[in-house]
Amino acid sequence: MTYVAGTLPASTPESANDRETANDRIEVRGVSKSFRAGGGSFTALDTVDLDLPEGSFTTLFGPSGCGKTTLLRILAGLQTQDSGTVSLFGQTPEAATKDKNIAWIPQSSALLPWRDVRANALLSQVVNKRADRGRSATRVDQEVETVLSELGLRDFARSGPAQLSGGMRQRASLARGFVHGAPVMLMDEPFSALDEFTREALRFKLLHMWELLRKTVVFVTHSASEAVLLSDRVVIMTARPGRVHRVIDIDLPRPRDAELERSPEFHAKVTEVRQALQEGWT
Repeated sequence: MTYVAGTLPASTPESANDRETANDRIEVRGVSKSFRAGGGSFTALDTVDLDLPEGSFTTLFGPSGCGKTTLLRILAGLQTQDSGTVSLFGQTPEAATKDKNIAWIPQSSALLPWRDVRANALLSQVVNKRADRGRSATRVDQEVETVLSELGLRDFARSGPAQLSGGMRQRASLARGFVHGAPVMLMDEPFSALDEFTREALRFKLLHMWELLRKTVVFVTHSASEAVLLSDRVVIMTARPGRVHRVIDIDLPRPRDAELERSPEFHAKVTEVRQALQEGWT
């Protein structure tokens, strides 16, 4: 199924049932964001509306400059929108950040060089000791040895980042995010700096962990095939100012493997995503 931008119903006053439903998804309503540059300003996001169900894997897709990372940073509470609202299971980004209900996976592994792989994976439990665990907090720490084992890092737990390849460091970054236990994981092109072979291997590692834990993932990529392989839905962004052009459901069976990538159904979805991107950028 494909949703076309602009078809969301007009907003109406929320009932009690509406507010209860909002606790089972991420909601973005009318979000716009502008930046000052060179003595003027430009609009990065313009009236973005999205609904991302709990436990889903959503990819924001489009070339550089379409506002993908800006939207991700707004979800993370790292930037604030100029207008509109954002709710992460009933919490504002600020409240979700305070409760440590968001895990951020950056482009680079950002490992601390003086901590080994296991200590880096456990970092969130060190810095989050004072996290507010009120009734809205839903973070559940994951057992570090289990996560390292599932990501193929058990034999490297006592290795420092300098002893690891780029792919291994990025696995350690993923491990840190999953051990953190947050219900929301925001991933900003985590595989972009890797060679294609390593990137393909890590896609399946990520899929495996997501199948086990079913976090709500919002992922940014420039790769149509990566978006289709990983996602439940792909959000196609337009050229600046960034808007949602289309949301394409990826109704391919799970769990997904390398054989799926060779199927006609997979290639048809990749073509649909690429065509939608071309439509949004013309």
